[in-house]
Amino acid sequence: MDMIYVKNLSKSYGPTKALDNISFTVKHGEVLGFLGPNGAGKTTTMSILTCLFPPTDGTATVAGYDIYKEPIEVNRSIGYVPESFTLYPDMRVKEYLRFVAEIKGIERKKIVESIAKVISDTDIADVYTKGIKKLSRGYLQRVGVAQALLGEPPVLIFDEPTIGLDPIQIIAIRDLIKSLSGERTVILASHILSEVSQVTNRVIVIKEGKLVAVDTPKNLMKSMDSSGRIIVTVDGDESKVNKVIKKVGGVKSVKKIDESISGTTYHVDVAQGKDIKGELSKAIIEGGFDLVELRLEEVTLEDIFIKLVTKEKED
Repeated sequence: MDMIYVKNLSKSYGPTKALDNISFTVKHGEVLGFLGPNGAGKTTTMSILTCLFPPTDGTATVAGYDIYKEPIEVNRSIGYVPESFTLYPDMRVKEYLRFVAEIKGIERKKIVESIAKVISDTDIADVYTKGIKKLSRGYLQRVGVAQALLGEPPVLIFDEPTIGLDPIQIIAIRDLIKSLSGERTVILASHILSEVSQVTNRVIVIKEGKLVAVDTPKNLMKSMDSSGRIIVTVDGDESKVNKVIKKVGGVKSVKKIDESISGTTYHVDVAQGKDIKGELSKAIIEGGFDLVELRLEEVTLEDIFIKLVTKEKED
C-alpha cells in the first residue's frame, strides 16, 4: 500500500521553479531518505505534503487522503518535525506536550500514557518539568520529535531532525527512526549522508527541484561500481611503480595517497566497465615489487550524492 503518493508535483514562485514535475511513492512501513543540497526543494516538498501551502501543479495523497480535498485528515495522519520550528517558550515541556495531545484529539484517558511513551522514546524525562525557554538546542529538537510522535500518526516527516544535536543525541534519534521502520511510514529529509544511509530503505536524490535518482542505497552504490577506484599498496620505488601501473589497460590515473613502512598507497582510477584487479596485481608482481594490498574502494552514498548533484546537464 502506498502511504504517500506524489504525482507530477511542481511549485513555482514567479519565474523560479522550486519543484519541477516530481513523482514518487512511499509504501507503508518504509523509511525513505530525501536527499539534496540546500535549496534543492526538500523543504518545499515536505511543506506541500503537510498542507502548509499548495503546489502550483500536480497532486499528492497521504494515508489515502488528498492534500487538496482532505487537508485536515492529511494533517491528522502526519507527525511533522520541520527544519526550523518554534515551541512556546513560556510553557513547560509537560504543558506543551499535553497541549499538543489535546489539539491532536487524543482521548483524555490516554493522554498521560501517550506522553509517557514519547518522553521515553525521545529521552526527555530530565527536562519534562522545565520551561521550554531554558532548554538547549538539542533538547528543543527532541521535544519537537516528541510532539510529532504523539498520537502515533501513521506517517512521520522529519526535515533535518538532527541539526544542533551532539553525537550521542544524533545516535539516539537515528536509532529511534530505525525502530519505527515497519510500523510507520517515514520520510527523512536531510543532507547528512551517513544519517540517511544508516536508516533508510530507499533514497530519493533531488537537485534544483528535479528528481535525479530513486533507488535503494545498495543499488545506487552498485551503479557506481562499474567505474571504480582501486586502492593498492606497493613496496617499491615510487616512480617505477607508477609507470608499471599506468601501463595496465583500463587505468585512467594514479595518485599517491599515503606512505608507510609497509609501502606506498595509491588510488588507481579505472575506466568504466573494466575489471583490472588481476591484470594489475600480475603487472606489479612481475615488475619485481611486493604487493602489500589491493582492493576496490568502497563506494559511499556520499560519492553517489556528489556525482548526482554536480553532474553537468547533458546536451
